[in-house]
Amino acid sequence: MQELIKLNPELNRQNKLIQTVPGVGPQTAAYLIISTKGFTSFSNWRKLACYAGVAPFEYTSGSSVRGRTKVHSLADKKLKTLLTMCALNAKKADKEIDLYYQKKVKEGKNPMLVINSVRCKILSRVFATVNRGTPFVKTCNFAA
Repeated sequence: MQELIKLNPELNRQNKLIQTVPGVGPQTAAYLIISTKGFTSFSNWRKLACYAGVAPFEYTSGSSVRGRTKVHSLADKKLKTLLTMCALNAKKADKEIDLYYQKKVKEGKNPMLVINSVRCKILSRVFATVNRGTPFVKTCNFAA
């Protein structure tokens, strides 16, 4: 698959842009390109998050909330697994993600819930870089 991606100029450009996001490697980049058909299947990252099974949905019945929010079981399990690995790598590699993770865990959030939030952040960053056509820029480097 990597060879096919390298032969197509548009897919090769997308592959390089995706890999600029901290935590995302070549396998995840290739799988994202394949599962989104070159980012033409989904109009925004939220729809891709639903497809990947990382978007939380609240459990409601009528006007009352009957449980905590959960992710849907019908998901692309391979993509969800790859995003989990990306989230764990991003937590190590990206200072901004690590600070976010530590802050949420100190607030009493479940660590897996925070990892799920990081997976959503990674998807939003990937979509932003591909749609803009520019590499990912770490904004915490410019904060005063």
